[in-house]
Amino acid sequence: MAPPRPDHPAVSEGHFCSAAYNPQQPVFPHLLRGLEITRANHVWAMDITYIPMRKGFVYLAAVLDWATRRVLSWRLSNTLTTDFCLEAVEESLQRYGTPEIFNTDQGSQFTSSDFVELLRHHGIQQSMDGKGRWVDNVFVERLWKSVKYEEVYLHAYDSVAQAKQGLERYFRFYNQRRPHSSLDGQTPDQVYFNLLSFQPAA
Repeated sequence: MAPPRPDHPAVSEGHFCSAAYNPQQPVFPHLLRGLEITRANHVWAMDITYIPMRKGFVYLAAVLDWATRRVLSWRLSNTLTTDFCLEAVEESLQRYGTPEIFNTDQGSQFTSSDFVELLRHHGIQQSMDGKGRWVDNVFVERLWKSVKYEEVYLHAYDSVAQAKQGLERYFRFYNQRRPHSSLDGQTPDQVYFNLLSFQPAA
């Protein structure tokens, strides 16, 4: 499946998600509506998008802490398999502990038995956006818009290795140096680690 052009309305607004919906796999309720999310590691979110290169494209998956907008982990893949999503989640769990809720869309990667079992094994409640409701995962969608307009569309990556280097550089900047108006001008790192310092240990 070829991705839409970068000037496609859905992509230009950051709303494109590559995860494929599978009606035969389980769908979990959306748990975030009306929920006050002000703690680090209360809710994590994940999504998949595509990254265009000079020739072809790759898929990008990222795990985001909802309250602080911090990118906890990310992975690139040539295919839409579940493996690279699992790797990103496992890295986040190993480095940052366990969230209470994990929110995704209804893509087949996130309804797969391996993904569902990983979250269940760690006692994490699984939450899913309503079908076609990108707004239910709005902070990841905003991340996609930022990373594409501030990094990806400014470079024509010649290889997956080059894309990885560029994204690694950008996510370091995004977490450590990029101020967010929604965070009162602070960076995701500042807010994430400051909140953790005031939270009781799990």
